Formats: sequence, structure tokens, C-alpha cells
Amino acid sequence: MKRTYYFFIIIAMMLLAACSKTAEFRDPSGDDRSQPAMLSNAVVQNIAGGAKISYKLPNDPGILYVKAVYTGSNGKEAEVKASYYTSSLVVQGFSDTNPHEVSLYTVSRNEVASQPVKVEIKPLKAPIFKVLESVDLYAAFGGYNLTARNTDSADVALIILKKNDLNEWEPDNNRSIYTSGSIISSQIRGLDAVEQTVAYFVRDRWGNRTDTVFKSVTPYFETLMDRSKYKSLPLPGDAPLLYGTVVTNMWDNRLSWPYVAFAETSAGPSMLTVDMGQIAQVSRIWWLAQSDWNRYYLDRTMKKFEIYGSANPNPNGALDDSWYLLGTYEIIKPSGLPYGTDNELDAATARAGFSCDVDLKAPKVRYIRFRSFVNFVGTSGLAIDEFAAYGDNR
Repeated sequence: MKRTYYFFIIIAMMLLAACSKTAEFRDPSGDDRSQPAMLSNAVVQNIAGGAKISYKLPNDPGILYVKAVYTGSNGKEAEVKASYYTSSLVVQGFSDTNPHEVSLYTVSRNEVASQPVKVEIKPLKAPIFKVLESVDLYAAFGGYNLTARNTDSADVALIILKKNDLNEWEPDNNRSIYTSGSIISSQIRGLDAVEQTVAYFVRDRWGNRTDTVFKSVTPYFETLMDRSKYKSLPLPGDAPLLYGTVVTNMWDNRLSWPYVAFAETSAGPSMLTVDMGQIAQVSRIWWLAQSDWNRYYLDRTMKKFEIYGSANPNPNGALDDSWYLLGTYEIIKPSGLPYGTDNELDAATARAGFSCDVDLKAPKVRYIRFRSFVNFVGTSGLAIDEFAAYGDNR
């Protein structure tokens, strides 16, 4: 028995020694201050705002990492390090397309650098300028819409400026956008329908920035449609209301169950129709989901749906040419948490209500029709706590 025990102990120690040898940790050791060998075969691939540099490492066990040293367009020296186990690195932070020199070093485990290998890079157009060129800013109801493309998915800030008390331009942190996403989108509301100047520029994380662009925009007039005029308009094809709820609950200023409109059909999308009692150029539809103990993204809260408008709907309820598609929408739960679990960001977003911008080319309408395809529980039913329409009813 003892012989067997000692046998397994010896085997375990041998395996441990083998694993230790495979790991080959490259920690500093000893007092070797000799200069490591230089890398070779450096190849430059210019990219937006920088370059990717590939190279061949020497067969030198004393090398710990590779570093690149260069001066960015902001005039500051920068350094990028790459592990010994990779064969390339990326230098960034350039806002011009001029030639720049980059010095490449191998560095030993005792932090001794080799002689430099110098390469010339010529960065392509920096992401900040591509973002600026793609900006589309145009008037909307009660404000303006701004879209842009960030094709390099770079870390950028689209800085919106405002006038301070001294009539000087300064960053407006509430309207500026900080992102690395490929699509940039912003909808600003609450502005008067008078001509005003919007100023903006794009900046990267190295402090490089574009020139400031000034653009005049005149928001369209927008007001809240008088909710005292709203009425229910049940049409053939609309989903039946369940559990004793009524459509008028959607503008009674009472929150949560049972003061909601709960409609569902088992066959196809569920529809519900409202008469605003006034004809208007609708700019956006706002609605509030039913709350269940501060949870909103569950049960019959609409997830994928359409909103239609009509000035004179077909009384047979058909969704025909008498209706205009105002928009197609999808509600995304901000946190991405599983069904039934909402965090504070989820709750705060839902408590503010969901604002659905309407096609700016839509005609004037009086009747609004919701068409729900799928909700958060997986059926087509819809539950709306409060509803309001905004636009120009003059």
C-alpha cells in the first residue's frame, strides 16, 4: 500500500515539473544587462489614424516584449507595447496623413531595449474626419435629428456646443455623444420653432479634433395633442380588450394595473385604435408600459410593433390605403438581462416612457392604430398604461 502511495506522489511531482516547464514565464531574472537582438522584417499596413506593424522576432529567450515609440499628431510622445507572443502591434493617435517615423525595440526581461528598427508610416484619413463628413443634421418637430457613421468603430466624441452667459461657445455635455459604435444617432427635442445655430466638432481620445461646424436649423412647431379630446374607436379587426380594461385608461393619468388598456387576439397581430379628436401632423407617439413592481419588460409590453395613422379610416377596419404607416419600432431592454429581471437603468428608461418618432413625410391624421407583432412574453397582445401624441395641430 505504501509503495503505491509513494508511486503516485512521484508521478504527480513529475507532472507538475513538466507543466512548469511548458508555461515558460518570462519574468526578470538575474543581472544580465546585455542588449537583446533587434527584430526584423517589419511590414507597415497603414490604417485610419495609424498603422499596423508586423515583424519577425529574433530567437532570443531573453526578450520579454516589443515596444513602439513615436510622436503623435498632438506633438506628444507615445509608446505601445506588444507581448513577446504576438508578431504585430498597432500605433494610433494620428490626425493627419503625413509620414511619421516609428521606432521599434525588443525589450529584455531586465528592461534593456535593443537598438531601434525605424519604419515610416503614413496614416489614412483619421476616424474623426470621416465621422464629421458623415454628419447629417436636420430639422425635426420640436428640435433636430443628428445621425453620423463611425465606420472604424473608433472611440470618438461628437461634441455639441452651446452659448454660455458670456455668449461664448462651450461643450454641452447633455447633448454631446461619446461612443465607439458604428452608428451615431441623437434626437434633440424641447426647442422653440425659431432659427438657431447648432455648433459641433469631433474629438478622439488623444485630443485630436476637427474644426467646428456651424449649421442653422429651424425646428418644426410641436405641441402635445389635447388629451381631453381623445376617444376610443373600436374597429373590426381590433383585438378584444381583456380583464375589464378599457381604451380610455390610456389617458386617465392613473398608473399601473388595472388602469391600463389590455388587448390581445390569438390570430395574428393585435391591433388597437384611438381617435385623437383632432387632425394634426403627428411628430411622435409616446406611450408608457404597464409596471409590475418596478418591472416593465415583461408580459404584454410591446416589443415589436407598428403605428399607423389615418384621417378617414375604412369603417370595415381593413388596414388598407386609408391608413399610413407612421413607423416600425422595436423596444430593446437596455441591460439585456433575462426576462423578469430589470435593473435600475431598465426601470428608469421605461418610467420615462417610449417615444416613437413618426415619419416626417406622413400626412395629417386623426386616428392612431397600434399593431403589435410580439411582446416580451412572446404573444402579440399589448398593454399600454398611458398614451400621448405630439405634433402640429394648427
